[in-house]
Amino acid sequence: MTRSAVIVDAIRSPMAKGKAPKDDRPGGALSSVHPVELLGQVFRQLFERNDVDPAEVDDVITGCVSQVGEQSGPIGRWSWLAAGLPEHVPSTAVHRACGSSQQAADFAAQGVIAGAYDIVVASGVESMSRIPMLTARIGMDPYGPSVAERYAPGLIPQGVSADLIAARWGFDRTALDEFSARSHELAVAADFSGEIVPITTPDGTVVREDETPRPGTTVDKLAKLKPSFQSEEMSARFPQINWSVTAGNSSQLTDGASAVLIMSEERAAALGLRPRARFHSFAVAGDDPISMLTGPIPATEKVLRRSGIRLEDIDHYEVNEAFASVPMAWRAHFDADPKKLNPRGGAIALGHPLGASGARLLTTMLGALEANGGRFGLQTMCEAGGMANATIIERL
Repeated sequence: MTRSAVIVDAIRSPMAKGKAPKDDRPGGALSSVHPVELLGQVFRQLFERNDVDPAEVDDVITGCVSQVGEQSGPIGRWSWLAAGLPEHVPSTAVHRACGSSQQAADFAAQGVIAGAYDIVVASGVESMSRIPMLTARIGMDPYGPSVAERYAPGLIPQGVSADLIAARWGFDRTALDEFSARSHELAVAADFSGEIVPITTPDGTVVREDETPRPGTTVDKLAKLKPSFQSEEMSARFPQINWSVTAGNSSQLTDGASAVLIMSEERAAALGLRPRARFHSFAVAGDDPISMLTGPIPATEKVLRRSGIRLEDIDHYEVNEAFASVPMAWRAHFDADPKKLNPRGGAIALGHPLGASGARLLTTMLGALEANGGRFGLQTMCEAGGMANATIIERL
C-alpha cells in the first residue's frame, strides 16, 4: 500500500525588513526578536490552530542558512523547546541554501511516504537583521583550491549571475523593473491573513502584517536605483552584461519564520483532520554554478517527467523571486502562463528570509490554490551553487 504525505496546515510569521551585512541601521519590526523565539512562536501557534498533540510529532526538520551565532546548533530544537513543546521530540537542521525549508518539507513528506514518520513538522527561520547574510563566510574560503581551479577565473556573486541571466534571455532594465513593480502590486492586493500568525516582540508589540510590500511602487521609481553588482573586474569579464540588477528588482533581505504540519493520510483520518493538500512529486537538480540561478529550469523539467503532469495543467507556479530575471527566464523557457506565476507577488515584494522562504512559498501557494479553486501547484527555488528544488502539491 502506497502511503501519501499530506499537509494539515501551513503558517508563517509576518515578513519584516532585515538589513545588509555592513548596514549599521536597525532592522525592521522583528529585529528585536531572537530567531529561536521567532520560530518558537510560530511552532506554538501551529499547534494552537490544530487539534494535534505535539507529543506525537516524530521529528522537526528546520531549514536555516546562516547557522552561526544565534542561529547555530539545532535551531529547530531550541525553538521547539522555547515554545514549551514536549522535550522528547527531536529536531534536525537542513541547509540547501535558499531552498532549505523547501527541502525540509520534501524530506518530511518523503519520510512519511517511506514510513519513517507519521507526523512531522517542516519549518524554516532566518533573522537577517541579527545574523546578516554571509556571516558564516567572514574571513573564510568556502570553496577550496579544487573548486577554484575548476571554475577559474572564479565563481561570482549571485547578483552577477542574475545579470548574466538577464543578458542571456535579453531582458532589459525596464522589463526587470516591470516584473518587480508587478510583484509589489500583487502582494499589496493579496489577502495573507489566513497564513500569517502574529509575533510578539520583547517590548510587547504585536506584529501582524508584512512590512515589506511597498504600495505605489512604479517602474519610474525603480528606474532611479543604481545597478548593484557592476564593477570594473566583472565588466571586463562579462562585457555582454548591461548591468540591470538593482536592489529594486532583487529579493529583499528579511526576517521571518514558517512551519508546515505534515502527516500520513491515514494518521490524519484517524485524528479526524481534513488535509489541505498532498505532496505529489519531488525533484532536485544542479546546473552551472556560474549562471547558478538557472537551476529551477532543469528541476522543473525533472519534476514534470516524474509527475506525468503537463505544465499547462498546473494551476499555480511559485518560482522564488531571488532576482526578477530568475522567474522571468523560467517563464520564457517554458512559455508559461504569466498569470499563474507568483500571483500573490514574491520575494521582491515579500522578502527572502533565506532559511524560511521555502516553507513560506509553500504556505502562500497552498492558500492561493484554496482561494482560487486550483488543483495542482508547482514550487521551485534557485539555490547557491547552481542547485534547485521543485515540488508539486495537489490541493484536496
